[in-house]
Amino acid sequence: MIPATVDQVIETFAQERYVADRGLAVSVHLALSMGRPLFLEGEAGVGKTEVAKVLAAVLDAPLIRLQCYEGLDAGHAIYEWDYPRQMLAIRLIEAGGGQAEVSDIMSREYLVARPLLESIELSRDGVRPVLLIDELDRADEEFEAYLLEILSDFQVTIPEIGTVTAEEPPVVVLTSNRTRDIHDALKRRCIYQWIDYPTQERELDILRLRVPDIDDRLAKQITEAMGDLRSLDLFKPPGVAETIDWAAALRVLHADELTPEVVDATLGVVLKYREDTERVSGAELLESRPANQQEAP
Repeated sequence: MIPATVDQVIETFAQERYVADRGLAVSVHLALSMGRPLFLEGEAGVGKTEVAKVLAAVLDAPLIRLQCYEGLDAGHAIYEWDYPRQMLAIRLIEAGGGQAEVSDIMSREYLVARPLLESIELSRDGVRPVLLIDELDRADEEFEAYLLEILSDFQVTIPEIGTVTAEEPPVVVLTSNRTRDIHDALKRRCIYQWIDYPTQERELDILRLRVPDIDDRLAKQITEAMGDLRSLDLFKPPGVAETIDWAAALRVLHADELTPEVVDATLGVVLKYREDTERVSGAELLESRPANQQEAP
């Protein structure tokens, strides 16, 4: 069931262990109510992809994911012909003494639906699948042109078969890490929302929700340290996913507080580039904290 208000979006997302701020909740509510795609932009690791996963759970709808990459084309995103089956069909016709016609092998039976076509075909009988077009900025600019027809009319034209149109528009979520600008023609069709790194208070709520058995003192130490790490000029600042991973790693190690030694031993959970791990030391990261703050129960 579609959440009827912004507050219901926040509540249903929380039930799926996602802490949504009000700005994101408003954008989600508008996208669902207006039948418009939701375009999420922000740094890697801030929870953009997770929004689509949570939406699918909230709506009890199938999630169809298109992972974008350089060189992605219509054949991998919309549809392609099943050439092995077509060749087999031709051989079977010829083996039976017949003559294969083009119409024999250019039907829907021999078409492989990729994510974009699959989401349109599933949008029937009251079903609205969630279509996630992930990391659109990784794809070539030419690929955006393929999306315009879909995001405008939610239909795909197949020359040999005709036009396939969704009975109801699927719920579309597009994400971008902003490694390049997305064309305005595509953005105009969407509800736009920038997702930033969370505040310390919100990240603490996220950590408590995702790792419910974590010690509150340790959770505060982790979120404070993550804020400090993001303030550094790192090649790749850590995201919320790394915050959760760090908490899980410390639980595995039975560490009940952050010490310089613990930080140094677990930096590989949080930072993913050698240059970043070499720049950060546990002693320097924690030395700015007041001693009574580190020791407070």
